[in-house]
Amino acid sequence: MTTIDAKALHFSQLGESLRALAGQEVQVKNCLGHRYIGAGISGISIDIDGIPGNALGAYLLEGSTIVTRGNAQDATGDTMSGGSIVIHGSTGDAVGYGMRGGSIFVKGNAGYRAGIHMKEFGEKCPKLVIGGKAGDFLGEYQAGGIIVVLGLNAKQGEPCVGRFCGTGQHGGKIFLRGGIVPNELPPQVFVKQTEPEDLEPIVPLLEQYAATFGVDLGMLKSSPYLLLTPNSANPYQSLYAQY
Repeated sequence: MTTIDAKALHFSQLGESLRALAGQEVQVKNCLGHRYIGAGISGISIDIDGIPGNALGAYLLEGSTIVTRGNAQDATGDTMSGGSIVIHGSTGDAVGYGMRGGSIFVKGNAGYRAGIHMKEFGEKCPKLVIGGKAGDFLGEYQAGGIIVVLGLNAKQGEPCVGRFCGTGQHGGKIFLRGGIVPNELPPQVFVKQTEPEDLEPIVPLLEQYAATFGVDLGMLKSSPYLLLTPNSANPYQSLYAQY
């Protein structure tokens, strides 16, 4: 494994060093707000000691893995199309923005607009798992993929997400552990209590989350979940068409 000490490096210098090491395992030490780590790189494994800056793993490609031992900032996994990002902490706003593939696992919380504009095509199905709570506008304009919010730090009786969950959603699925309907749920979102067969797509995700962060898998599997899906392929058609 190659080790890079990022303490005295500009974020662009760190990025150039990582691109030169594509296909290798790299440890980044003393990371403090360096942006675009792993952006557009394929076949690299990056282990980060510290706090990466915005756009961690933006445009990440197949075969790449990024693990950060602390928190991450905004736009983690922006438009990533493959690979995996694991955050042993919390992340800021817009995690998974425009994801087209790959997976993101967040041990703690996520900010506003997580999973906005997620898309899927063919066998590419992006997956975002948040272990804590998520802020407002989770899954805004979601067109595909799977979002799971476990709410492991949510208080009893409170939803694990903020307001306006699924606004503009016209594809994909959102799973919310705990069975508490979010506040101000948009009218074009259909919500139901899950049946065992509904949970089949997320069982591998729960297994990976539990193994990665040391959480009781049995508890995750036995909990109640809500499933949010769009009740229209064109949720805003009524705003522009006369009936």
